[in-house]
Amino acid sequence: MAKSPKISASQEPGGLIVHISGLLPSLSPAEQRVARLVVSDPAAAARRTITDLATAAETSEATVIRFCRSVGMDGYPQLRIRLAAEAARRIEPPDARVVGGDIPPGADLAQIIATIAFNDARAVEETAEQLDPAVCEQVVEAINGAGRIDIYGAGASGFVASDFQQKLHRIGRIAFYFPDVHTALTSAALLGRGDVAIGISHTGTTSDVIEVLEQARTRGAVTVALTNFPRSPITDVADFVLTTAARETTYRSGATASRLAQLTVVDCLFVGVAARNRARARKALEATAEAVQSHRVGANRRRA
Repeated sequence: MAKSPKISASQEPGGLIVHISGLLPSLSPAEQRVARLVVSDPAAAARRTITDLATAAETSEATVIRFCRSVGMDGYPQLRIRLAAEAARRIEPPDARVVGGDIPPGADLAQIIATIAFNDARAVEETAEQLDPAVCEQVVEAINGAGRIDIYGAGASGFVASDFQQKLHRIGRIAFYFPDVHTALTSAALLGRGDVAIGISHTGTTSDVIEVLEQARTRGAVTVALTNFPRSPITDVADFVLTTAARETTYRSGATASRLAQLTVVDCLFVGVAARNRARARKALEATAEAVQSHRVGANRRRA
């Protein structure tokens, strides 16, 4: 099965800045400096000459041209036009307290709340904008027809994998999530044609997830990667690639916006699968809800 095609800069549905952010880890160090300037302030970058941008990025004009080509542009003039258009469509923070992605030392809690709320909402919106419906459709069809589904993830991505497994299980799908890599590998080794394996990794570089997904692929399972970076190593072992659009900066280890972006994609896939068999899914959800009803505190007890 052919991997889902890469999207060029002229086709990306979520905007040029999302596209560049996703490619950033695959760029050279000098190109990354250019990329960070462009991503942080598209309007300012659009006003700069190639010499000005190269100077600000402490690199050469030749590097700026290489950067343009790396992100799918013919040259610097096209990049400036696209950046100007991008700056015009960017959503500005509605709250003056939003201080940007990097929360500076001394920021009060009101600033922190406003900034996190804005950036989390933007991650969800931009993820939805750039998500390819055609690829999602193919993944939903594969899951819908799968005899078994394995889902892999580590750290914060593991929580998302566990959430997806629980959702699928509640509508009667045979799905597994194993947080231990050894157990995940033994499970992947038992997959075969007609099964689906899904690997979730924000960076796309988590070796445990890549290894397990590769094992599943060698056994003939359809493999799906969910990552923020479309050129990351996990995409090399995936038949289908779904991407998020989260930009973590300060406190990245907290995996805040990235986790919400991943959950957005997972929810889209879950609802897509449930909608294929609406009656069956509704019956399963009602049965599982009824099974735990006795463990919920009733209204009378809350008032007592």
